[in-house]
Amino acid sequence: MRVGFIGLGNQGAPMARRIIEAGHPTTLWARRPATLAAFADTGAQRAASPVELAAASDLVCVCVVDDADVEQVVTGEQGVLTGLRRGGVVAVHSTIHPDTCRRLAERAKVHGVSVVDAPVSGGGRAAAEGRLLVMAGGESGTVAYCRKVFETFGDPVVHMGPLGSGQIAKLLNNLLFTANLATSADTLALAPRFGIDRAALAEVVLHGSGASFALDRVKAGGGSLDRLAERAGPLLHKDVRLLADLADTAGAPTGTVLAAADGALAQMGQERLTGPASPAPRK
Repeated sequence: MRVGFIGLGNQGAPMARRIIEAGHPTTLWARRPATLAAFADTGAQRAASPVELAAASDLVCVCVVDDADVEQVVTGEQGVLTGLRRGGVVAVHSTIHPDTCRRLAERAKVHGVSVVDAPVSGGGRAAAEGRLLVMAGGESGTVAYCRKVFETFGDPVVHMGPLGSGQIAKLLNNLLFTANLATSADTLALAPRFGIDRAALAEVVLHGSGASFALDRVKAGGGSLDRLAERAGPLLHKDVRLLADLADTAGAPTGTVLAAADGALAQMGQERLTGPASPAPRK
């Protein structure tokens, strides 16, 4: 299968390298040409635009930052849909609103192209080691078609259900992670009050029943969320807002988890505004 990959950031770059190393003919495009320098030692081809990349691909993987970026590279004047063959597939690895994926699928259908949403979790190291969690949403046959590519960087690859369900699973995962950041940081902050060293408490709890990935990240950040704030804060803010929007629309109670996540966002200077979490999806 010929694969195109767009979005060569900290997570996308190792994903693309795993695809290349697995032997799939791969074409890359990046807004910043300097990003492609890291792939000079591979057999990957370079495209001058998303449309040129799509013309050389059967499956196009998109791993850019947000909804607007995804829509631009897929549906823009020089976007993927202009060049991808009928029967081709676009896989959205970005974490975005499920309605954005459904809207893209409607646009893609006119071109005879399918869309799957396949957000990932685990970070750059997991991508490089081929153990990202891939949460896929879409028609079962289309997900099966993509699976061998997804398995180059992902283990496990889980089909969650219809289009958009992968995004919902990822947003729920990130909501819980954000909430866990708050409870982890707050727990470690209690340690000095009882004459216990924060780092020592973190080391102990990481071997106990209170262990979590979030606690490990807080420990690595020195016991608070300050070091996480600059890089992770805006992304977690986006994801919590998206999930809050979905919950509000569905009338789904969020219990304590959204309140805890809001606590973490506040500690990172990313307070979530009350009211609608995002503009209404465009028709």
